[in-house]
Amino acid sequence: MITFLLSILLLIVGYFTYGKYVEKVFGPKNDRPTPAYVNGDGVDYVPMSTPKNSLIQLLNIAGTGPVFGPIAGALYGPVAFIWIVVGCIFAGAVHDYLTGMISIRNKGAHLPELASKFLGNFMKHVVNIFALLLLILVGTVFVTSPAMLLNVIFDGKVALGILVGIIFLYYVLATLLPIDKIIGRFYPWFGALLVISALGVGIGLVLTGAPIPELSFTNMHPGDLPIFPLLFFTITCGALSGFHATQTPIISRTTKQENEGRKIFYGMMIAEGIIAMIWAAAAMSLFGGYGGLNELMAAGGPAAVVSDVSVMMLGALGGTLAVLGVIVLPITSGDTAFRAARMIIADYFKIGQAKVLSRLWIAIPLFVISFILTKIDFNLLWRYFSWANGVTAMIALWVGAMYLFLQHKNHWIATVPAIFMTSMVFVYILFEPTMGFGIDLTVSYIGGTIATLFVTASFFISAHKKRGTGILLDEDVSGFKQATL
Repeated sequence: MITFLLSILLLIVGYFTYGKYVEKVFGPKNDRPTPAYVNGDGVDYVPMSTPKNSLIQLLNIAGTGPVFGPIAGALYGPVAFIWIVVGCIFAGAVHDYLTGMISIRNKGAHLPELASKFLGNFMKHVVNIFALLLLILVGTVFVTSPAMLLNVIFDGKVALGILVGIIFLYYVLATLLPIDKIIGRFYPWFGALLVISALGVGIGLVLTGAPIPELSFTNMHPGDLPIFPLLFFTITCGALSGFHATQTPIISRTTKQENEGRKIFYGMMIAEGIIAMIWAAAAMSLFGGYGGLNELMAAGGPAAVVSDVSVMMLGALGGTLAVLGVIVLPITSGDTAFRAARMIIADYFKIGQAKVLSRLWIAIPLFVISFILTKIDFNLLWRYFSWANGVTAMIALWVGAMYLFLQHKNHWIATVPAIFMTSMVFVYILFEPTMGFGIDLTVSYIGGTIATLFVTASFFISAHKKRGTGILLDEDVSGFKQATL
């Protein structure tokens, strides 16, 4: 229990200390108009309040990631707590803050445009592919996982296919309508439900004296799967997730002032880390050890764990409300995943989004592809999602590192986690037997290290060259006259 409570405390302290330092390094300027005003279109660029933006950001980035991921990661034991705390404070929250703020400085640009500007035009095409792949996979996973949870609530009386269809219908509406019509109006209420359900489980763990294990570096996984690199792709949301880089530009287009960024981007990642801690602790402590958790996961997947934990901690009624809170997570990330995919395609092909038909012909193929993918095994989808997620996080961190390097600021706050994630990405794809090359783990470590050294050296060579080119880091908005308050 001490490890659990201390971890929660460290996450909160991290926001007020390291988060403040990261903000100081970046240097927000409140007299600088934001894209919400400069590019206002009434659809995607709409000024909204900080509390509303914060809750929307939390729901956008959360998905089932900080629930399903930590539950699966709990099989590794308390070492998972270390990754959640350290990863969240020094990698994930930095990743989210820099992505959001650099996007604000560049007219609300999405990651492909930012990668093109700071890492080279070739990277624009690479990131477009990975970002769209990731978003479609996220949208698909976040159709399937809430449908599975709803199926549990209805005790199988409502067909899974019907639930999938209903969720898809909602996604279509949320993707096409202006952001303040559905997302801006209902997300704050959804956010309250999410926070209450997570706090309910967390407080229940403390009050009942749940046997949450103390810190240990021992790998507890029943299948003896290696911590490096698999843990870092099992727990992504709640520690470090490239999916967030696709979501922060949505809110960068609705943020009123730059000084709101730490609360919205860094702060909501810390909140997600706390949610991840709660569910990891519950999974470790309530099923008679890692063997019991593994058996339940094999029988019913993480959805069964969520249901059992919620009922154990909060009773039948409270447990149902908690499960509904978890269902909100993937639904409110799935819709913005499709929305972000639409926006990325529109930006890439320079297609205006003011007209509904312009949005519709981009969105329909996305939903068709996603529907086809729902027929694929969920666990296989999750593996592909996890690796694409890691690659996207790696690229976003290198973008942040390049931006700070060119500003002559402390780029190491992004460079160090970028180097670490680069090594994990290469080791994972070399080692993973299902979707990767299935190479021996030791050889994979060596290959991953060599590849990481090459990428890091390429970064510094490119960064020094770019310093001499006088690249325009931030879009010029000096001609904008409208007041921003």
